[in-house]
Amino acid sequence: MKTKVLMLAVLFIVVIQVHSQEKEIIRIPLIGELAPSFKAQSTNGQITFPKDFGNKWKILFAHPKDFTPVCSSELLELSHQQEDYKNLNAQIVILSTDVISQHTDWVKALEEIKYKDREPVKIKFPLIADDNLMISNQYGMIDPSASISQNIRAVFIIDPENKIRSITFYPKEVGRNMEEIKRTLVALQTVDAQNNIVTPANWVPGDYLMVPVITQAERERIGNADSDIHQVAWFMNFRKSK
Repeated sequence: MKTKVLMLAVLFIVVIQVHSQEKEIIRIPLIGELAPSFKAQSTNGQITFPKDFGNKWKILFAHPKDFTPVCSSELLELSHQQEDYKNLNAQIVILSTDVISQHTDWVKALEEIKYKDREPVKIKFPLIADDNLMISNQYGMIDPSASISQNIRAVFIIDPENKIRSITFYPKEVGRNMEEIKRTLVALQTVDAQNNIVTPANWVPGDYLMVPVITQAERERIGNADSDIHQVAWFMNFRKSK
């Protein structure tokens, strides 16, 4: 009897440990946390992420599979914007669950497509192989209750300190908006470059920025010629971008 009780206790502990490990595996790293690091093969050789990209901003752009129509359109849009990201000191890194040989074939096929009447371009950013789903699990992109094709549709924006600054998940039926991803990157860079600044809804570069906290002296100068703050309500204050 004691032996059976002991065996049941051990089995219970093992089940709890496995369940805890599974919960830990699928946890999404939060904004402000360090990006999980990994080594993987890519179309540009072996990569240690995020270390290999130094003080650049990193955009980890994940897909469930190669040669899918929506994902293909997304990579084509990114390929036509890759110089924009380079100028913004940002590195695009693509993740997909297929093997390197499949990635290579996909890239070759994409580089031959004349999309939206634009000439084909060479894809310079790396495509990482995650065929064992290790990275997808590290980044919490696997929902055990859904199929793989419904998972791994995330974008992580990571700053030069390797901290996660933005996380966005998309459904498989909806293509991601590349302009919104780039706008978010620019907004984060703008906020980091100035003190006491946030961006309002629909902000684009050149628009007024919001000032979350103003001093008493600044409040008293509102409306004067020497004030750079525009107030629409006592809790909504704007300032031109420097």
